[in-house]
Amino acid sequence: QVALVESGGGWAQPGGSLRLSCTSSGKIFNIGKMTWHRQPPGGQRDQRELLATISSSGIATYADSVKGRFTISRDNAKYTGSLEMNSLKVEDTGTYFCNADRIGHWTESGAQFQYDIWGQGTQVTVSS
Repeated sequence: QVALVESGGGWAQPGGSLRLSCTSSGKIFNIGKMTWHRQPPGGQRDQRELLATISSSGIATYADSVKGRFTISRDNAKYTGSLEMNSLKVEDTGTYFCNADRIGHWTESGAQFQYDIWGQGTQVTVSS
């Protein structure tokens, strides 16, 4: 089994910065596309907003709401991802989730793939 764990959330003032990390566990040999999502306070899973995407080759795309403020990155050697958040706004408050569309890992049966893997989320609060 594999898992993703987000960290780095917390409180920041408007205009401040936070850096979120997404670490993986398991005998991983490959991670496909990674994404970051934000679920608003009190919101449901289906209300998660896709904020940023990074392909396995490092091509990044952003939602208009975070373009120019957030930067997504990944370390393919360590199988980790991150989201650098600058110029934070009150409306950035929420629970942030990372997702991998596919993770290849080794099991007793050989190479296996898991799909659509989510972390447990990390809370970000932006307020003055």
